[in-house]
Amino acid sequence: MLFDVKGRFLIHRIKKEEAAYKLCVVKKLSTAAKGIPVLITHDGRTIRYPDPDCKVHDTIKLDIESGKILDHIKFEPGNLAYITGGQNCGRIGIITHKEKHPGRIDKEHVKDSEGHRYATRLSNV
Repeated sequence: MLFDVKGRFLIHRIKKEEAAYKLCVVKKLSTAAKGIPVLITHDGRTIRYPDPDCKVHDTIKLDIESGKILDHIKFEPGNLAYITGGQNCGRIGIITHKEKHPGRIDKEHVKDSEGHRYATRLSNV
């Protein structure tokens, strides 16, 4: 399921190979009992012993059957982003730069394929 540019759900067919994995956003990194490093995803999954390069807001490719991390994608300028909330919901673009506002909402600046630039909250990406 995806969003269209008006924020409505859009059904998208996937192939059998794509059905074997899921993309998850890293929400939290911490240590569990006895110092075991764990990673918590946007859908509530807890993964023990993650890749040390995984950071908060990165995307991981998770094998559904085994629960193991297959790959991870860094959340940094130059990578593709899918907007999941706000005025720009459903739009896809490349992250151009980040604005950090201590104590306030962080912003992400995105440029889509048509050359339009827009800014959105970090929580909407």
